[in-house]
Amino acid sequence: MLVRHAKAGGGDGGGDADRPLTELGYEQCAIVAREMTGMGLDPDVALVSTARRAEQTFKAMAAATNWQVDPEPVRELYSGYVEEVLDAVRAAPAGCATLMVVGHEPTMSATAWKLASRGSAPDAVTRVRRGLPTAGVAVIQVDGEWASVGRGPTILRWVLTPLA
Repeated sequence: MLVRHAKAGGGDGGGDADRPLTELGYEQCAIVAREMTGMGLDPDVALVSTARRAEQTFKAMAAATNWQVDPEPVRELYSGYVEEVLDAVRAAPAGCATLMVVGHEPTMSATAWKLASRGSAPDAVTRVRRGLPTAGVAVIQVDGEWASVGRGPTILRWVLTPLA
């Protein structure tokens, strides 16, 4: 699952990485996380950008669903590009069945777009081409090992949003 952080406010003088979630952002997290859990999409591992808003997004989602997963901060997810996201995914533990990556736009939607192989849901492909909204989640089916993600077929199944 590739997740764009929820709605953030302006910085309080601390710079972009320190921007916190807004009240709306917290509401978005609860809506989307409950939808994910209802679909059986609870993460085993969560890779999270080191930006404050991404960390808060994961924590708010976990609190809304009682996920028992500790986030793993990944600095490269803050300013990284598609290949850096894929490198992080490829390093996920082999025993992980459901992986969540919390990052930023336009990288999350660009990564989902790259992973949308033949057989992907057309409406989901259209949505990621437009970009993920705040708290948007691209759900991608990976058959095989995490180490091979991006080198073989993967299917973009759904895009979940707090407004859907």
